[in-house]
Amino acid sequence: MSSPPKAGDPSTSKSASKVVAGAGAETSGEAGSDIIEAQISGYSEDDEFATEDWDDASSSASTSITSSIYAHIYENGRRFHKYKHGRYPVPNDDIEQNREDMKHAMIMEITDGQLFYSPIGDQPSKILDLGTGTGIWAIEVADKYPTAEVLGVDLSPIQPVWTPPNVKFIIDDCEEDEWLNGSHWDLVHLRSMSASIRDPDKLCRAAFEHLRPGGWMEWQEQHAWFQCDDGTMAPDDAASAFYELAQRAFAKLGFDGHLASRLRAPLEGAGFRNVQCVVKKVPVGPWARDRILRLAGLYLQTAIREFVPVVAGRPLQALGLSDAEREAWRATAVRALEDMRVHRYWNVYFWYGQKPPTEG
Repeated sequence: MSSPPKAGDPSTSKSASKVVAGAGAETSGEAGSDIIEAQISGYSEDDEFATEDWDDASSSASTSITSSIYAHIYENGRRFHKYKHGRYPVPNDDIEQNREDMKHAMIMEITDGQLFYSPIGDQPSKILDLGTGTGIWAIEVADKYPTAEVLGVDLSPIQPVWTPPNVKFIIDDCEEDEWLNGSHWDLVHLRSMSASIRDPDKLCRAAFEHLRPGGWMEWQEQHAWFQCDDGTMAPDDAASAFYELAQRAFAKLGFDGHLASRLRAPLEGAGFRNVQCVVKKVPVGPWARDRILRLAGLYLQTAIREFVPVVAGRPLQALGLSDAEREAWRATAVRALEDMRVHRYWNVYFWYGQKPPTEG
């Protein structure tokens, strides 16, 4: 049926991207700026961010809640949540938890440690984290605001047992018809959720309804779409072709893989005002000259590489690809991702909007 492209010379650029602060950034095709400078000498195996330095066992947020009522299922050697089985075609095992925590570390690097952009003040009372995953963001927010009530919601019971006293976790589907997450929130936060939400308009409306007047909703989303500014990515780039196929697969499952760049309409349609967008370019791999971007790029490269087998599982099965075809796509994409002569990057979007301080 489908076969991966053969590797070509990295000579022709894909469409250029943009970095827009404030109210722009509707799609990845707008005019861009701030081109990432590559290291002149390229990537070396002796680089200070060599992948063997990453300690998979170092994440303290990978301890799962132990309860007989929280069950899992296993497919192809990977563990998935059982609650609403099939709702989200991504594992929740230790490999995936470490990958999620790595993405958190990446975002902390590119934002200089800023947990969110929404201006909620110094003493928020209630903060909600939808799709909390390992709970690492919710725990750090709870530590920063010890007087605030912080609630993390997820389909998977993978959050740690030992947490700050002002944070708790519940197992729920944030797209349920009935909102069970309380009201009068100062901030409703989501991260890496745009590719797993089927109805963003409905979710934004629900968040809007249950925020306090003047409260904020914020999405922090990676746009899984390879871009290049310097002509080193060929039109038949194997990693890019793999993710184009992945976008088709997730679309077949009911998800919009480009939603990360299109969240203005759902936010404004729900009634949010002062909608802002900050876009950060993150290199895929440690090829950038800037040290922080090299580290962030290593995190992102590793996260993508570990996600490729996941995409080659349930999602590509939904397209009808055979085991041999899926393995060929996986191997070709992973091999392409190791080539630091190709200066790929992803855009990371930070969308945030405010519920008007007074109704009407």
